[in-house]
Amino acid sequence: MAKLFVVGTPIGNLGDITYRAIETLKSVDYIAAEDTRHTLQLLNHFEIKKPLISCRAQNERVAGEKIVKLLEEGHDVAYASDAGTPGVSDPGAVLVDVVRQAGFDVVPIPGPAAFATLVSVAGTGGKTLIFEGFLSPKPGRRRSRLKELMETGNAVVIYESPFRITKLLADIADIESNRRIVVGRELTKLHEEITSGTAVDLYNDYSSRQAIKGEFAVFISGVKNIKNSDESTDN
Repeated sequence: MAKLFVVGTPIGNLGDITYRAIETLKSVDYIAAEDTRHTLQLLNHFEIKKPLISCRAQNERVAGEKIVKLLEEGHDVAYASDAGTPGVSDPGAVLVDVVRQAGFDVVPIPGPAAFATLVSVAGTGGKTLIFEGFLSPKPGRRRSRLKELMETGNAVVIYESPFRITKLLADIADIESNRRIVVGRELTKLHEEITSGTAVDLYNDYSSRQAIKGEFAVFISGVKNIKNSDESTDN
């Protein structure tokens, strides 16, 4: 029976793609993509030529039904979002649901994710981590949700754009100025930058910059995480 393969792709550095991801993209009959132009660049780099299908957030269910028809005809299909792992703050969940409801197997091909990349260098222990992805662009709603997340006492990972990163840091600093955070900018890319410190320190850093470019992941240390790290150090 034909299968849908959900393929994780690099978040920046093309060298991070796995051998299994390349072999999967080479073996399937069709490749569905969040942005066919973006995915085509990746495929051209690895000299992979396959028919492409647009499957973005705006048409995901309709595209999913077209993909089901291809699966019914016996064609294997791979799905890749623009960067990272589909379904993690990216399209993919609706497609997977449509395909699984139609009775076809969905196979995960693991790959990079910005939140896991940042957590690996955050340097704070603890068992519980909340991945929130993008907060609401509306100031009141964003701040309210941010406060809820920080009050849980757990570590939190948030994605943010260059247009709102300073506002996010200001909100974090206003809620708790001494909370330790780690900011990852352009992770795995040529101009990768990872900075850490208190919320107020990083707000002062970014608010003083003349220009801010790139995509961001922000790790907010939780009270429980900090306590656990301190206890581990004492032992």
